[in-house]
Amino acid sequence: MDKINNAHWRKSTRCGSAACVEIAKVDDRVYVRDSKDPKGAVLSFTEQEWEAFAQGMAAGDFEF
Repeated sequence: MDKINNAHWRKSTRCGSAACVEIAKVDDRVYVRDSKDPKGAVLSFTEQEWEAFAQGMAAGDFEF
């Protein structure tokens, strides 16, 4: 857990408030958390899962 807490968390440059998603890459995992609650839940993905998600976002697969 220390690796996650001490990770370099990043958020989009388009984020204009504290209500953003942050990501961090540690070893072979990508972690996601809510910037409003940095001590809250953290989601964990493999690099392959994250890449598939990012490709899906770029392709518009998750639009409502």
